[in-house]
Amino acid sequence: MAEPHSHPSLLRPARPVGIVGYGAYVPRYRLPASEVARIWKGGEDGLPILEKAVAGLDEDVITMSIEASRNALARSAILAQQIRAVWVGSESHPYAVKPTSTVVAEAIGATPHTLAADWEFACKAGTEAIQAAIGFVGSSMADYALAVGMDTAQGRPGDALEYTAGAGGAALILGPAEKALAVFEASYSYATDTPDFWRRSLERYPEHAERFTGEPAYFKHTSAAAEALMGALGVTAKDFRFAVFHQPNTKFPQRAAKSLGFTPDQIEAGLLVPWVGNTYAGSALLGLTAILDVAEPGDRILLVSYGSGAGSDAFSLTATDQLPDRRGSAPSTRDYIARRTQVDYATYARYRGKLAT
Repeated sequence: MAEPHSHPSLLRPARPVGIVGYGAYVPRYRLPASEVARIWKGGEDGLPILEKAVAGLDEDVITMSIEASRNALARSAILAQQIRAVWVGSESHPYAVKPTSTVVAEAIGATPHTLAADWEFACKAGTEAIQAAIGFVGSSMADYALAVGMDTAQGRPGDALEYTAGAGGAALILGPAEKALAVFEASYSYATDTPDFWRRSLERYPEHAERFTGEPAYFKHTSAAAEALMGALGVTAKDFRFAVFHQPNTKFPQRAAKSLGFTPDQIEAGLLVPWVGNTYAGSALLGLTAILDVAEPGDRILLVSYGSGAGSDAFSLTATDQLPDRRGSAPSTRDYIARRTQVDYATYARYRGKLAT
């Protein structure tokens, strides 16, 4: 067997690519983690988050992706017809056989002269779509591509996942760097066959190998991707103004950031999991949109996703002088978080179809 590269090459497009528009969406409804604990454990000890976002009866990955994509379009200063690819990453697509992406593309006005496809890689399906979009735009096959990470995450009633599995995500329109709000400096992907979390066909709820979740899965892949990217670029944590990691709970991204040399101040803007939960394919991207809402020109941003199965994508971005003028064209991520209606466990169970009638 060939030895792995000790100094892996960075992923860089032939022409510079950036984010020309971005948008977030988080459902209004919130289920406190204490409600889950009240039903299943009779207490509040050791809660991994404060509360999570819950999709309403009329919301799914399609409707939420449309909202986020419209917000991205509002910030992009382009027409929907200029988008030549619409890619939606999720592990909760509404249809087993029928694409989410074609409905999204039709709703935002990007059809018919566009490529549309759905992506799956657990919680990093959204950044997989971004990697593909960077290549698509960076090769000059197209000027603009839309990448979405969105989920209505599910956990079996009473399972540890039920505390954190939330709903929401983000959409990014990628295009030429000269028109971008933030430019990709480079990216790097790291993947292995590490089965920490899965859902077989026709099964409603996922399974997870708890002892694999931390060290051999999340921390190994997140750290490896980030270290390879920063090492190849010759930078350290001090060279970044912001960093955002996949957020399955509050402690994991905090620990990952600290191990890489990042301070709490660097991850604070993008650490949203305490208030919205783990939005799976939308998690890291949602944090990135919150950072773009407050970043200033020249700020460097590290984005690191994680998907079970397992892999991580790491990106280095730099905000441009076009960002402050365009970000006010759509609601901020924190606006969506502040728009909150609390529900109890019974309402949550009804909304998420956990009650069989």
